[in-house]
Amino acid sequence: MKTRIIAGFCGLAGALVCAFLLTAQDITTITITKGERPSIAVADMRGSGVAQQYMDTFNKTLWDELDNSGALRMVPKTSYPLNLPQQPGDFKPPVLFSEWARPPVSANYLAFGYTAVQGDQILLYGNLFSVGQPDVQTAQVFPTRRYYGALSNDGAKSVARQFAADILKQFGVVSLSGTKIFFVSDRLGNKEIWSMDYDGSNQRQMTRYGSISGQPAVSADGKLFAFMTYAGGNPQIRIHTTDTSRRQTFVNPVSSAVATPEFTPDGKNLLFAATIDGWLQLMTAGIDGSGMRRLSNVRAIEVSPRVNPKTGSDLLFISGRSGHQQLWRMNLDGTDREMLTTGEGDVANPAWSPDGHHIAFCWTRGYEPGNFNIFVMDIADRKYVQLTSNSGRNENPGWAPDGVHLVFSSMRGRVTQIYSMLADGTNVRQLTTQGNNLQPVWAKGTE
Repeated sequence: MKTRIIAGFCGLAGALVCAFLLTAQDITTITITKGERPSIAVADMRGSGVAQQYMDTFNKTLWDELDNSGALRMVPKTSYPLNLPQQPGDFKPPVLFSEWARPPVSANYLAFGYTAVQGDQILLYGNLFSVGQPDVQTAQVFPTRRYYGALSNDGAKSVARQFAADILKQFGVVSLSGTKIFFVSDRLGNKEIWSMDYDGSNQRQMTRYGSISGQPAVSADGKLFAFMTYAGGNPQIRIHTTDTSRRQTFVNPVSSAVATPEFTPDGKNLLFAATIDGWLQLMTAGIDGSGMRRLSNVRAIEVSPRVNPKTGSDLLFISGRSGHQQLWRMNLDGTDREMLTTGEGDVANPAWSPDGHHIAFCWTRGYEPGNFNIFVMDIADRKYVQLTSNSGRNENPGWAPDGVHLVFSSMRGRVTQIYSMLADGTNVRQLTTQGNNLQPVWAKGTE
């Protein structure tokens, strides 16, 4: 029974239930950052005493944090003056900031400072200057700030991220530090749910069922994750906490298949698909499985319910009612249904941007027809743009909490790995390397 369901579902609604078995994903983006980006120089910082051994880690982390934000143009370090400042007093008239403001540097801003050891901690003195100002007082974007961390490489990363977050805040950018990416990995033999930091570090196994698990979804507050697993025989949904991976109560419907879970923005309910009368249909229930009710009633497969995170009232889903699986939208009460895609090809993996203005999804139309690529649609005018090509099989785009990054997986050759990128298609970075890794979802941190 299980094999028949999966095979039939892949044929009609490919990359949904079978997505967690076979997927690969790629890039997803639209141009969200507009206009000229401010340029920033980031002087390599030195440390006193024992702190110096951690400065390579610190300097790399600070650069990467700012570079990956997409908000700033990073000035290459090869163009910097030989004498790098460590504290505001290093700027002496008449030179002041001219070396940094004029070519070849041509920076708008300069981040600089140094670290020391205080007790058993590393202490960073961080500064951000606007180099177009006439004197030190007016150049200071904020007064010298102190940041503390453990006297270790992890502590150096921590203070670099704190400093970067304060810099990015000046440009209206929310740091991704503390956010997590949940994903599926088979690196230890079975498909289990894993998590990692937004930059690919601290990868850890979250489930240990020794079976096939996939399709992770994370609650808006980042405290719970749901997923589909075969650990109990037929596919069913389970919910765990993100901190300790402790299993929570969820009563599954009596069904041969339950799939594609999604939390509502308020965290009180779970949406999913379950087989009813031979067809996967949209369902909703409390996060313990109580109050279960049906949202769709059609002789076609309907899966992947995704609630608008801003309104909490409209729902994206994938439906095969037109023949090919297509992207649809409706109100959460089941009214006002409309198909958003053209009916061509097959569509899968819808994802709302955090502001509810854009949808990322994968589609087999366009360039490289027959293979999934990532598209983004503006929900207001229904216009869409294709974002990936010539990069394998691209599926399951997921938005970062900042709304300007995406995570995705891509099957390039025989291996599927997870990548992140800016939402304008730049700064593509591979995050995983071991085994096959797929179905990422970017979650808000709980810290």
